[in-house]
Amino acid sequence: MSKQIFEIDLTKKMHEQKHPGHNRWHPDIPAAFSVNPGESFKLECLDWTDGQISNNDDPSDIADVNLKRVHVLSGPVHINGVEPGDLLVVDILDIGTFSAHEWGFNGIFAKENGGSFLVDHYPNAAKSIWDFEGIYATSRHVPNVKFAGIIHPGLIGVAPSQELLDKWNKREKALVDTNPDRVPALAELPDADSVVLGTLKGEAFDRVASEGARTVPPRENGGNCDIKNLSKGSRIYFPVFVEGAKLSVGDLHFSQGDGEITFCGGIEMPGWIELKVDVIKGGMKKHKIEHNPAFQPGPVMPHYNEYLVFQGISVNEFSGDQTYLDANTAYRNACLNAIEYLKTRGFTGEQAYMLLGSAPVQGNIAGIVDIPNACCTLSLPKEIFDENIIPEIEK
Repeated sequence: MSKQIFEIDLTKKMHEQKHPGHNRWHPDIPAAFSVNPGESFKLECLDWTDGQISNNDDPSDIADVNLKRVHVLSGPVHINGVEPGDLLVVDILDIGTFSAHEWGFNGIFAKENGGSFLVDHYPNAAKSIWDFEGIYATSRHVPNVKFAGIIHPGLIGVAPSQELLDKWNKREKALVDTNPDRVPALAELPDADSVVLGTLKGEAFDRVASEGARTVPPRENGGNCDIKNLSKGSRIYFPVFVEGAKLSVGDLHFSQGDGEITFCGGIEMPGWIELKVDVIKGGMKKHKIEHNPAFQPGPVMPHYNEYLVFQGISVNEFSGDQTYLDANTAYRNACLNAIEYLKTRGFTGEQAYMLLGSAPVQGNIAGIVDIPNACCTLSLPKEIFDENIIPEIEK
């Protein structure tokens, strides 16, 4: 039986919780709890926006969401006896929804407020609400589809050392400085606005707020990796950078397509997760897992066997310019090709876009060696649709 160590009240914001979590990465954020290697425990999580999105048909909350607040994380959890250089082994035992909150949301962020993967094609905010019934999700905003979700944490990671944190901030500022006026920004730099830092107060709070890294991207500590197959039964090997590792988790998704392309992506929800932790002493050097985590996905997957697969190549869709083995451009074109096809089946572009971010579609790099074009694919499971979407030969 896993012990519950982090409870949340859905009517309160993260800073109002009995044990407030955090929304920045910093080694000096105090641990909320401590556990021993070999122990299992349960954490409850708010949705990544800290409850900013409502179950209605109005996308203005997506348009106006305060992205400086995200992601609110449950933790940190200090694992006793774990030291820098070790590998923290984390097993996801189980994960689920709250019976009092059986819905989630997906949205397209406006260009001026974060944007999305296809921001130049879909610059305006949109929202879809998804209702849960057991393992299935349906939406009044994206009709005639139903699919089984793979519930997973979009974000799980450990604290950086001060040295690693300084490296993040330096390299990301250098990137922003190459085009400081870009919309959306090239990276989100430290910002003291809307921070939540556990129980920190006073001067320590002010210092950490000014230095803490935003949780938006994945980094060496894991973080916002958005790996849809990292569900129950999965195991993660985290490099450890600080004493106790300081493990945190949040940004739970009921389901997600590979790439989380709408950015307000997957089907976002509050929920709970059960974890078990252990340690491999000196494991970073021993196993050469030193720069990023390694993952062992679990066996839980929706049973979809038939797909319609869309291809994309690395030719810029606006200018027609050839790029060199650019997987980002190739995957963007695969997504756009799928959206254009779904529009012939009665979906709006926005509905199709949110569907690709929410449903368990599969994205792959098919080829990245055949100069000059990378080839990426997006595989759409045909069983999730009420009607047949496969092209048929006219007789």
